[in-house]
Amino acid sequence: MDANRGYYAVPPPNPATAPMCLIVIAWQQHAGFPLVIAANRDEYHARPSEAAAFWRTQPRLLAGRDLRAGGTWLGLTRGGRFAAITNRRGHEAPAGAPSRGMLTLDFLLGDDTPGHYAERLAADCERYAGFNLLVGEVHGELHYLGNHGPRLERLPPGVYGLSNAMLDTPWPKLLGAREEVAALLAGDPDPGRVLAVLADRGVPPDHALPATGVGLDQERLLGPRFVCSAPYGTRTSTCVRVRRDGQADFTERRFDPAGTPQATVQYTFRLD
Repeated sequence: MDANRGYYAVPPPNPATAPMCLIVIAWQQHAGFPLVIAANRDEYHARPSEAAAFWRTQPRLLAGRDLRAGGTWLGLTRGGRFAAITNRRGHEAPAGAPSRGMLTLDFLLGDDTPGHYAERLAADCERYAGFNLLVGEVHGELHYLGNHGPRLERLPPGVYGLSNAMLDTPWPKLLGAREEVAALLAGDPDPGRVLAVLADRGVPPDHALPATGVGLDQERLLGPRFVCSAPYGTRTSTCVRVRRDGQADFTERRFDPAGTPQATVQYTFRLD
């Protein structure tokens, strides 16, 4: 830990093996909120992106935007479609592979059911770098697709976690975040409390860390829910909630390379 800067001063992660995001999704588990999503986006700080907003070219879509490839990592539409993606360590991009962020965007802007979209994508999914994809409709179904397997599932009501292995792989960051989000469902899953779950920077003990071939220093760097280093780390934390009556709120907090909060935006609107 660099005591002067507040982040770990170790070599930056390899883009082929580094995690991108931690996601916990509570699906049909709360009487008042059929959907609650808690998500950290981990990425190189130099990669340009736009904060979550309704897109000028797609005014029904609320999402952040990757300015390099044009896709998104997490989004919700006024029609109740939602999607989120993480990468999977150890599965590099084949030559000429499309951006994984376009998978979420294509679903959000399309009209396929979640099941049909996931099934169609599964037939061609291994031409992408490793990914975990969640696609759903608030008043419909939730589906998961992990490629380089692949693994395709319709998800029944439950609380699920995604880091950078298959769905619910028991990495410490995932287990802790999933348990704490589930505990919030006993009351009001307030966005501030959800964001606090995502803000945990505790490093799991070495014996609990996954062994994914990146070395112990990297496992320690990438082990917390909130990743903090100069070139690479948690850039946004997001809480998405949709009420049973169709009111949605989307809260995003952005951070600088030292992990200092820079701005928080919140959008509240009613689904169609």
